[in-house]
Amino acid sequence: MASHSNAKPIFLDPSGVDVLAPNLKRKLSGVTATVVRLVPVQAREVAIAAVGPTLPAAIPQIRIRDMVLMPRQGPRGARVWHARRNREMIVGLFLKKCLGKNLRLLFTSASQRHHTWITRWLIAEMDEVISTSKATAAYLKRDSVVVHHGIDLDAFSPINDRAALRDRLGLPIDCFLIGCYGRIRAQKGTDVFVDAMRELLSRNPQVTAVVMGRATSGHELFLQELKSRVKAAFLEKRMLFFPEVSVDQMADWYRVLDLFVAPQRWEGFGLTPLEAMACGIPVVATRTGAFEELIIDGECGYLVPPADAKAIAHRCTELLNSESLRKAYAQRGRLHIRKTFSIAFEAQSLNTIYQNLLNSPESTRY
Repeated sequence: MASHSNAKPIFLDPSGVDVLAPNLKRKLSGVTATVVRLVPVQAREVAIAAVGPTLPAAIPQIRIRDMVLMPRQGPRGARVWHARRNREMIVGLFLKKCLGKNLRLLFTSASQRHHTWITRWLIAEMDEVISTSKATAAYLKRDSVVVHHGIDLDAFSPINDRAALRDRLGLPIDCFLIGCYGRIRAQKGTDVFVDAMRELLSRNPQVTAVVMGRATSGHELFLQELKSRVKAAFLEKRMLFFPEVSVDQMADWYRVLDLFVAPQRWEGFGLTPLEAMACGIPVVATRTGAFEELIIDGECGYLVPPADAKAIAHRCTELLNSESLRKAYAQRGRLHIRKTFSIAFEAQSLNTIYQNLLNSPESTRY
């Protein structure tokens, strides 16, 4: 993910950093978004820095070479290395075991699947493990602390002049707009959304659908097949495909919507419905991943079975036909996020875990 401005990053002196949050991947991902949003909030209370190849300039960070060159000891003796991917656990172990860095290794697991032997081994080597949901924790072979992802309620908030924003983003102004955002692949259910919208749009000429995201290597043909389906239904002017945008632009793409759909077949956590609700947009999501922990069915959105295009179309039609219901769900959704899923609460929870690790004289690994 490229920096969002021409500003140059201000690199911190690693000798003054207590916590390192690696993001060792160039392309935008959910982990990247998490690090970019969390670290500035956490930095208000702890000496934390991200490290990675392409971080926004505004993020507190150290140079990649400083992972190797930094002093063995941190300001308080140990440092926390907070990994969120296998490669980051591997690098943390290398820094600790091979280069002698005094690190407390922490891993956040978001996946809901049985891990490979290498992942199980890596997790077993961590000093502490966090799960992003109860469903995720159930797949681990060791205890973990559940910390849900949070949303920045200042960055993700409703907007008054939706028409002006739609015009600026090149979207139709006078229509009912339904969106589906994220990676474009079968796992994410993009095809289910397209099928649901083909049915709904054919019966509701005032509706436009938006698919926004990136088809990574190996999924380009899947995207082309979706566009072919849309063209075959003569809906290419009412089902629009847009490329992925950077993290700092995402809130505007939720704000322009009347309704957001998260049609995943499988999901580790899934921030998109939370981000939509924070922007005052009602959601329809599938019963997969952590969505049943995140969304109160029938109060701030609807939950439907995975891979059920007809159920998605049905629930979208209910919300399409009732402005009062949409307004009620929008208000309840925003309140639900404020009470339960604020980024401030997530940052505070993580900082507490960091402090416990930094105060621990020995490894906590069993």
